[in-house]
Amino acid sequence: MSKDILVTGGAGFIGLNFIYYLLKNTSYNITIIDSLTYASHPKEIFKLISDSRIRFIKGNITNDKDLQIAMDRKYEGIIHFAAESHVDKSIENADDFIQTNIVGTYHLLQHLLKGYAKKMIHISTDEVYGTLKTNQPPFTEETPISPNNPYSATKASSDLLVRSYYETYKLPLIITRCSNNFGPFQHKEKFIPTIIYSALHNKKVPVYGDGMQIRDWLFVEDHCRAIFSIFEKGTLGEVYNIGGGNEKTNLSTVRQILNLLGKPDSLIEYVEDRKGHDRRYAIDSTKLQRELGWVQTFSWDQALEETVAWHIKKFKEHSL
Repeated sequence: MSKDILVTGGAGFIGLNFIYYLLKNTSYNITIIDSLTYASHPKEIFKLISDSRIRFIKGNITNDKDLQIAMDRKYEGIIHFAAESHVDKSIENADDFIQTNIVGTYHLLQHLLKGYAKKMIHISTDEVYGTLKTNQPPFTEETPISPNNPYSATKASSDLLVRSYYETYKLPLIITRCSNNFGPFQHKEKFIPTIIYSALHNKKVPVYGDGMQIRDWLFVEDHCRAIFSIFEKGTLGEVYNIGGGNEKTNLSTVRQILNLLGKPDSLIEYVEDRKGHDRRYAIDSTKLQRELGWVQTFSWDQALEETVAWHIKKFKEHSL
């Protein structure tokens, strides 16, 4: 008998990569619910729906009527990616972030409470931990949450909701917190695609402040493998950190991509720093490695080269 998984936000960057991972490595039937915002990939969804294992529902997780359409069966699990995630947009206006990230998560928890799924994996972010100083050890699952921008505050709020439903109702819930992702299907508003797009078109590459902010980069395919491992073998009620182990300054990342593209450093343009800009993120994945045996399969250099090649092809196709 076939089994079903519900993926929220499955038309977005990480969600879409996870869908392809499931199709390639499992036999699950997959229901995708996504409101198809500006950051989604409707063309990819159109390709996917020809697969008999895929069901797509255009809907918003903040709308109970939309969610109810999806709740016509009992799922082995809900993998909850759906979120507003662009920090700059949250600083301009946090309304959508509050609705999707907090209210949307609440609606899913209410449906889990009604028994529509055997478990839910809530996909969160390392940004809920706040920022690190240069000499501090990486974030662990025991690090107190201390968000510094509206986006990370809404994710931290949803994490607390999830934790409360586990503690109060003993619901089958797990939280994952990942470091900065990169790879195919990432929207060009994000850091690495912005660098590639700007450089390809010989435009200035904006770098916030002095460019010495440090990010821990995680290739999206490694992230997807970690999520599936947590879905299959993770302990309910736990938090699992998923880190890339690739701490890079923003400036060094820009320079490496410019070098791959054969573009000069003169394209770099320093701009006013972002408000509340966290200085450093770093994730300790020891718990995930020790308990579930997860290891990365892609090196930073290999994954970055693949990512640059993918975006070059995409941007060229769009210019035709």
